[in-house]
Amino acid sequence: MKTFTAVVEKDMETGLYVGYVPGFPGAHSQAETLDELQMNLREVIEMLLGDRC
Repeated sequence: MKTFTAVVEKDMETGLYVGYVPGFPGAHSQAETLDELQMNLREVIEMLLGDRC
């Protein structure tokens, strides 16, 4: 299993957490909770890695 670091910010206007993985184009998402954001980013990374095969 690989480990990736995400940058997470909270959008004060919407109240949503926004995250992206530096150096991994297309790996970004948003969610209402940090747990949901982590799951979303994990799914995005899995899809992007699958596309590279």
